[in-house]
Amino acid sequence: MGEPTTGAKTGQRTTGRRTTGGQAGQRTGENPGEGADRASGPEPVGGESATRLVRGPGLLLVWLYGVMSVGAVSRSVYQIATEFEHAPLAYTLSAVAAVVYAFITYTLVRGGETARKAALVCCAAELAGVLTVGTWTLADPSAFPDATVWSDYGMGYLFIPVLLPVTGILWLRKARR
Repeated sequence: MGEPTTGAKTGQRTTGRRTTGGQAGQRTGENPGEGADRASGPEPVGGESATRLVRGPGLLLVWLYGVMSVGAVSRSVYQIATEFEHAPLAYTLSAVAAVVYAFITYTLVRGGETARKAALVCCAAELAGVLTVGTWTLADPSAFPDATVWSDYGMGYLFIPVLLPVTGILWLRKARR
């Protein structure tokens, strides 16, 4: 009764116990959804092993990037639709920031090694953008008649735009291990 056998019709292993109508490959007597070794969510594309990025500090990063995405998208859409001729460079840069934030949010949620690498590259590009635009707005304020998300290193956003990519890079490097 305790020896494993293979079912003739399904190829499913049994241990002599009655199955409970579970899925193929499921141990007999086990309810769907139970099982400590099961990963939740979809499998990463391309057969790569799942790298969970949304755990611990990664969850806070996803939340902050999500909030920044919504804020930057809302701001840039409104400004481009209503006042674009006033400060086209500033509003375009805010739209670029929105796209960067949204992409990083997506890659952090998606997980996997490829997504981790893409998010790492994007965080580095974001940091370069924040430092470039922040320095530019201090050196030549006349080039920006209105502020961007990254103006003055994100001072209008409590410096979150300069702290997020640094924190993101540190987290993503740690998640590799």
